[in-house]
Amino acid sequence: MNFLLEIGTEEVPHWMIPSALDQLAKFDLLGAAPLVDATPRRLVVKAGGVPERTPDQELVVKGPPLSAGEKAAAGFAKKQGVELSAMQKIGDYYELRKTVPGRPSIDILAEYLPAAIVGLQWPKTMYWTAKHGPRFIRPIRWIVALLDDQVIPFEIAGVKSGNVSRGHRQLGAAAIPVTVENYNEQLRKNFVLLSSHERRHKIEKEAAALGAKIDHDLLETLTFITEYPAAIRGDFDPKYLELPAEVLTTVMRHHQKYFSVESKPGVLAPNFVAVMNTSGDPDGLVKHGNERVLKARFNDARFFWNVDQQRTLEQRVDDLAKVTFHVKLGSYLQKTERVVELVRELAGGPDAERAARLSKTDLTTEMVKEFTELQGVVGGLYARAQGESEAVARAIYDHYKPVSMDDDIPYTREGQIVSIADKLDTLRECFKAGMIPSGSKDPFALRRAAQGVVKILVEAKLHYDFYALLAPELQDFMIERVQHYFREVRGFKYDEVNAVLASSRGTLADVEDRLKALADVRPTENFEPLAASFKRIRNILKQADFEADGGLKDSLLEAGPERDLYTAYQRVQKEIQGAGYRTALEKIASLRPQVDLFFDKVLVNAKEPEVRINRLTLLSDLLTEFSTIADFSEIVTAGEQK
Repeated sequence: MNFLLEIGTEEVPHWMIPSALDQLAKFDLLGAAPLVDATPRRLVVKAGGVPERTPDQELVVKGPPLSAGEKAAAGFAKKQGVELSAMQKIGDYYELRKTVPGRPSIDILAEYLPAAIVGLQWPKTMYWTAKHGPRFIRPIRWIVALLDDQVIPFEIAGVKSGNVSRGHRQLGAAAIPVTVENYNEQLRKNFVLLSSHERRHKIEKEAAALGAKIDHDLLETLTFITEYPAAIRGDFDPKYLELPAEVLTTVMRHHQKYFSVESKPGVLAPNFVAVMNTSGDPDGLVKHGNERVLKARFNDARFFWNVDQQRTLEQRVDDLAKVTFHVKLGSYLQKTERVVELVRELAGGPDAERAARLSKTDLTTEMVKEFTELQGVVGGLYARAQGESEAVARAIYDHYKPVSMDDDIPYTREGQIVSIADKLDTLRECFKAGMIPSGSKDPFALRRAAQGVVKILVEAKLHYDFYALLAPELQDFMIERVQHYFREVRGFKYDEVNAVLASSRGTLADVEDRLKALADVRPTENFEPLAASFKRIRNILKQADFEADGGLKDSLLEAGPERDLYTAYQRVQKEIQGAGYRTALEKIASLRPQVDLFFDKVLVNAKEPEVRINRLTLLSDLLTEFSTIADFSEIVTAGEQK
């Protein structure tokens, strides 16, 4: 049978819809796979292959022990609604085998769906009937729930399920009878494109045809704030191009949800592309309305720019004493002083120190108060306009980067160092104050700050000792971020990351070099068998509770596999001196035949104590010497699971 559910609501915030779709895709539709989609006014679940009814179930119900007697068994049978004769004696207990009849799927879904719908998790919810009524992201206005041609009957907050949908708020009908088969087409006739993929493609195609520079985050936003999108092009006075492009594009994209237009790559044109939630604008009324609104916003931006230029960034430093960083962590002036000191410790140089001193002053400007997305960027633009060096201006401009794993790191070395110092200060101070992320809760975005530090250190190949940067309470948290970065962003296997981190206490750039070498050498025939042998060596030493306290005695080495291993060990030890990581790993892997033969022919736990100690010393030396690049015992080998 075919299933259709449409939850009709007031407009849902666009940024909440993807998470809702993920949850809808997990709805239990009796084994059928849900297909989900959404517009701002409707959440939709479809499925084919829903069974007409669930199958009968054979249940075995364990009763009282035989020793309790027939009276106890009769009482148990009565509770189960059967005669004593229906009970069976199995082993030491009475048992009842009974068949539980299947149920019509429509009845099961009628019971399941109301709680499942109201149980969707949202960042915030609201009452819209009474204080103790159901909560949802927005008021539910209609519900379509069908199994083939049958309505699945239920009710939420006085709204009964049915087979009547609604079209576009302005262009469509207020009541549209639908079936599972004609649902999409009926919506289309009433100016609703249900497919988010189709809406996204339509917006991108039309906007690009009008010259828009496609911003994919904005494209995603527009997809989920429209039901029937159409792109139009508008114009603005070229005089506004005197303002920095960053200001203009922020006003257009973040505040008005317009695409910008470029006359050539990197050069703004005096035009924009807006996306309407309607079929067209034949009289140009929407175009003129958008132009009028944008003009007012640009005038505000120009006013803020001119007012802000009346004071330099240097003159604003003391104002940061009045701007709270956090109630537990003091003011932005205090933060600035700490960041400057940290930049000095990192040997960032005078330009980096100057950038750190001025980096937060744009928080006091009218431009950033109005357009908060421009913090940092505005500081860099103002620094350049006020005659600061390009190194200082660019470092301020970039110092919030990266804001995500997809974002670029700061462009200059000064910017990279200021960014690291700023993020490390936030991490250190928050951890000192006990404001530590817990589970999914991270109100101060500390994971993002930590990930930014890791990303810069690796991608800029900065040679700071990673562990020396961290206060003790930060180490475990930061190492988790390192592991996440190398696994999820760089794509290394988790055991490779564990193996290298177990051996490395230096720079993250060095960690990456080791990981690349390890990943390159791992597929070779000797590597994983040797890793298994190293794991065996570690276990032997652990079981023996052995720590070498003296050197290896050559005279105690037995001729044959034992001495052959020692000779090969000495040879490889010399060959890897000064070699690159890949070459060194290949040389180490070449020891496999000697290690295998040693374990096949030599008894480590020899009867003679001095021989046993000497053999354990050989294994300990081997493990210590060749685990400096990576701890091979962390590698998961074939047939092993971790």
